[in-house]
Amino acid sequence: MKKSGIFAALLGLLFIASSNAAFAQKLYWTTSGMFGPFDIRGLIPALPADKSRDITIPVSMWVLDHPKGLVVFDTGNNVAVSDGADNCKKYWAPGNCDFLKPSQTRADVIDAQLKKLGYSADKVKVVVTSHSHLDHIGNIEMFPNAIHVLQKKELYQGWWPEKFQGRTSPGSFVMADMDNAREFNYLELAGDYDLFGDGSVMILSTPGHTIGHQSMKVKLPQSGTIIISQDAIWMQENLDGYPAGLNYSVKDYTDSVNRLKFMRDLEGAQIFMAHDGDQFKAKGAKWYK
Repeated sequence: MKKSGIFAALLGLLFIASSNAAFAQKLYWTTSGMFGPFDIRGLIPALPADKSRDITIPVSMWVLDHPKGLVVFDTGNNVAVSDGADNCKKYWAPGNCDFLKPSQTRADVIDAQLKKLGYSADKVKVVVTSHSHLDHIGNIEMFPNAIHVLQKKELYQGWWPEKFQGRTSPGSFVMADMDNAREFNYLELAGDYDLFGDGSVMILSTPGHTIGHQSMKVKLPQSGTIIISQDAIWMQENLDGYPAGLNYSVKDYTDSVNRLKFMRDLEGAQIFMAHDGDQFKAKGAKWYK
């Protein structure tokens, strides 16, 4: 074969390989209202006093438009806490309402966010839940026909939390968020999982914040690889070495933070954190393609 023929064949192989590369189509970062303002040390007590500041933080939710189906990653605060402290205190523990100060309106709830983006809740194929805290699993019951993806340990955690993490409901775990979801269709995981079998959406086991916390890695054609940490990493201060103050295991939490940091550095990925107000202000409420 002539050199020109070999070169053309190689180009053809490269074209085939690139055309078969798997990517999610697009990804939207939204929020279930905001929490705050409050002293950051209420969440990160290890932070030195000279680094204290008042923060207002997002309650991150994600909408992923994939060729194989529409995905929601976390469903935010329950609709019942919308539109004021009085409503919040009827559903959450009053102390949570007083500290977190949720600003959520009805328009911030995941079903309304989907409608704003041109979708509807009944068209969601997969709901991935990072963990079973009140600001992440709050509206799971809006998706009775979806496939729900959680770590199996986290299902146990949600319905029977460790006592030291607060078994009284409502607390960080709100039984009413999940009590009508027991018979939903659950994909119960025990570690990492390739969601669509093509490498474009990876569920990453990142325990520590809770026993079965999970994050997500998404490959996009233009934006590249995005790691959605959710509560594996709340905010920049956690990346700087100050651990979150609410953890099932500090050791597992630290291992998970390090795992995502090395993944970022080795793969050239971006990390999007669940509750970083500065990052959401700069990069939130927009599509990534």
